Amino acid sequence: MVKIKSLEEIELMRESALIVSQTLGMLAKEIKPGVTTLYLDRLAESFIRDHSAVPGFLGLYDFPNTLCVSPNAEVVHGIPNDKPLEEGDILSVDCGVLKNGFYGDHAYTFEVGQVAKATKKLLEVTKKSLYIGIEAFYHGNRVGDLGYAIQNYTESFGYGVVRELVGHGLGKSMHESPEIPNYGKRGKGKKFINGMVIAIEPMINLGTKNIRHFSDGWTIKTVDNQPSAHFEHNVALIDGKPQLLSTFDYIYEALGIQSDEEIPFKKHTAKA
Repeated sequence: MVKIKSLEEIELMRESALIVSQTLGMLAKEIKPGVTTLYLDRLAESFIRDHSAVPGFLGLYDFPNTLCVSPNAEVVHGIPNDKPLEEGDILSVDCGVLKNGFYGDHAYTFEVGQVAKATKKLLEVTKKSLYIGIEAFYHGNRVGDLGYAIQNYTESFGYGVVRELVGHGLGKSMHESPEIPNYGKRGKGKKFINGMVIAIEPMINLGTKNIRHFSDGWTIKTVDNQPSAHFEHNVALIDGKPQLLSTFDYIYEALGIQSDEEIPFKKHTAKA
């Protein structure tokens, strides 16, 4: 059952989401060749606790860390370790926060130094598909419309859209109804209504859509060992339109990136 949020609850969720955003922005300055993902994990846990919040992933379903860190061909759910990052890697960093009884949860795929041209294009397309998905999250549209929008765009580049992993509703639980696939048929699935809050998270592969699971019970990787990209935002439906609760602005500030991609979905664009 979809759990509709009040405007007051959405503001509490925004607070949780923004702590995730700030955490990712802090980490953006640290992600470079020679750094270990376990070091990043420790930084993130300290930062979150210093902001009067609790790491949302740590202990959730028995996950052992604060961050899910997934380099290169790893799609999601990678466990932090002592292996140093290398020049040319990419790194998906997925982070969750619990504060005031509500979760925030979003992700960004970082470049480590200079990456291959084909990989950089994958990241650009995947991030663009996230906003294409957000555009489809409006009152009266359906889950299938959103999934179709992401799938249609990313597959036009020949990329593989992961089927086994999906976005989700978000609230007092990390994973709520409805599931939000990155593929679908227009006009199918649950209808979007005001008060819904979802995590939209395209997981797109340079090659095949097929994945495999590691023996650690968490890590998921592409079967052809081609790179995978992952971007995620938390979005509320207010006055019939999508409104971002999370932001990549802290990341962009850290990396010196100029972007206006979030402007249509900022809070000031809604009547609330």
